[in-house]
Amino acid sequence: MSAAQELSGLPDVITVEELIRWRVREEVARHNALAGSRTTVVAVSATEREFNAQGTQRTVKGPGPESWEKQAGAAVKGFERNAFFVLVDDRQLCSLTDQIDVSKATEATFIKLVPLVGG
Repeated sequence: MSAAQELSGLPDVITVEELIRWRVREEVARHNALAGSRTTVVAVSATEREFNAQGTQRTVKGPGPESWEKQAGAAVKGFERNAFFVLVDDRQLCSLTDQIDVSKATEATFIKLVPLVGG
């Protein structure tokens, strides 16, 4: 579970897609600021997981920072595939174009869906 993040510097109304991109940009910025172990905010492909044998996240050993644009694109596609959903003040938002009144919203929650093993 991750710590709460403050929404600041955003317009009064944003779409779900803009919220996802904002969240990913912030997480990637924190990730890139860390020295040492780096893990992506978006799960890598099964082929890459098998290759790296690191589970659902990979360790980056190169000097280059993650691209937030690439990660945000993957997150948006994940939302479209129902890999996770977004709640804003306990209301599920189902479309990337759903609008959020940032001045009135008090909490946004991202819930990742994980397939059950054997079921």
